[in-house]
Amino acid sequence: MPVISADLVHADPSLGVEAVQQRLLSGQTLLSDTADHLLEVVAVLESYGEVLDAYSINLIYQAEQQFLNPFPIFKFLDGDLNPAKIWRHLNHDRINFEYAEYCQKAMFWHATGGMDAYLDSPEFAANCRAIINAKRRHDPLLAVLAPLFPGFLPELIRSAATTHALGQFWRVMSDLFLDLAAAERDGRVRSIPQVVDFIKDGLVAAAANPIHYGVSIGAEHYWVLPPEAGLTFLVDVAVPYVEAVFLRGMPFLGTVSFNAQAQQISPDLAQFAYGALYADPLPTMGAGIPPSLLMQDMYRHLPQSLHDWYRERTRGEGDVRVKICKSFQKAMFCVTNAAINGTMPHALDTADPQQQQANAAYALAWATRLAAGRTDCLSA
Repeated sequence: MPVISADLVHADPSLGVEAVQQRLLSGQTLLSDTADHLLEVVAVLESYGEVLDAYSINLIYQAEQQFLNPFPIFKFLDGDLNPAKIWRHLNHDRINFEYAEYCQKAMFWHATGGMDAYLDSPEFAANCRAIINAKRRHDPLLAVLAPLFPGFLPELIRSAATTHALGQFWRVMSDLFLDLAAAERDGRVRSIPQVVDFIKDGLVAAAANPIHYGVSIGAEHYWVLPPEAGLTFLVDVAVPYVEAVFLRGMPFLGTVSFNAQAQQISPDLAQFAYGALYADPLPTMGAGIPPSLLMQDMYRHLPQSLHDWYRERTRGEGDVRVKICKSFQKAMFCVTNAAINGTMPHALDTADPQQQQANAAYALAWATRLAAGRTDCLSA
């Protein structure tokens, strides 16, 4: 029987449900506070911030400039059709926007939160009708498709709304992660608890940011996500993103059987556990789990300090994407930790028994899900 490296399989979690719950209720960080962890998390988030900047720009470009384009063959070029850029794109010397699309599709498919509720509303349906009627006057192909497939264009508009909202979310997170790296360099952040607090404060500061999205057709402007919908950053985009990408994800080809008779994929989407916090760090170079296309993008932007740290360990450059994936998971546990702390029902030091009970129930719900993930990375 072949021997499989422990680095390439899911090890037994080092933290169980009770341990995770206790850390959340006591104000401890999920990730242990070490100098190596601080280097890994801050540096990998700096790299991630650079990548998210590109992802955000492209998603917003797609939603605004490629809106209802039936053949968006240049959608990854951000409108820059320079021959040199096209050549680099064809040679794969580029950011892997396919991973950004994977995240968008995961949010679109799982459809949780207030934004999805608005997308099911009569108001959104009315906006879609107005947009489609205007678009049909400018696009003969869509004029044919609209009556033949009445549900097709509204579905594309829903997808575009998710695309733009994710672009807005990543704009905030990119700036937050780059600010974190700057704070670590100038000494304002010196520990993992301070990393978690810095991210939590950033999320709380952006919590009420409005999420709007409109498109121009001819000389007219049409709202897709209007101000009246009352959508905001934290509740309507950030939390659904954590649910869809960190936790649920989508089954990745080659990891489970898609045969319904094999029953390896639950029919209940709420039971999915294919997100980034559950991913085995295998360099498959696919967009889903493990997110190795993202690892490749981050590799292109690694700070020198983290790159040198990787070179000194195990196989040097030989398993660098596996190392990035592990560091990324540690960082995402910190981001999740910050989100949980920022949305805890009551202050952790409350003396009210009912409030303590509410906090305990909230922490237990999160702990039950997180303990099934790659918690083996939290102490390593």
